[in-house]
Amino acid sequence: MKAVFIVYNQANTERVEFMLDELGIRGFTMWEQVQGRGTNGGEPRRGTHTWPEMNSAMLVMVDDDKVKTLMETIHKLDLRNKEVGVRAFVWNIEQTI
Repeated sequence: MKAVFIVYNQANTERVEFMLDELGIRGFTMWEQVQGRGTNGGEPRRGTHTWPEMNSAMLVMVDDDKVKTLMETIHKLDLRNKEVGVRAFVWNIEQTI
């Protein structure tokens, strides 16, 4: 099992949830109003007058065999609009109860 941490501009919220539904990935934990700045030239998302946009983040637990498809789908979403942005990171899950 893997954990996939997805960070995305709030403009992509419906697209990310739709993507998970289409891939048959049901469970997730989501945080709204997440602030940050991308490593590779991303604009700050701070919810301020200067940087008004905000991000959301989602943690999704998926079986190993779904990770590749999920990451490919996230990459396609990112390519739709590079300025809005979406990033994903994969971690191994050692144990769950």
